[in-house]
Amino acid sequence: MFNNSKHAQAGRSIFMSSLTGLANTLAVGVTFIGVPPLYGKTIDWVQGYTAANYGYGFEDLTAFAWFILCTLIVFFVSRASISTALMMGGLAVATRFL
Repeated sequence: MFNNSKHAQAGRSIFMSSLTGLANTLAVGVTFIGVPPLYGKTIDWVQGYTAANYGYGFEDLTAFAWFILCTLIVFFVSRASISTALMMGGLAVATRFL
């Protein structure tokens, strides 16, 4: 009557999409908290490096580009870490009950 493999596959698909959504949501939160300290501690060095190697006058552009780069780095590293941890946790729970 019901195809059990399709039903199980649909359940796994919902579970995986929920884990992906949770990982993305948590990564946004980590990014919101993590970017200002990273940016604040590194911007002076980055602007000094840019001025020493590429000349003066690029400070504003460098600051903007560095902020975007810090945001992307924190987001993608945190998303990869959180999604890996959630997958391992989810698999541990799933194997425990099987």
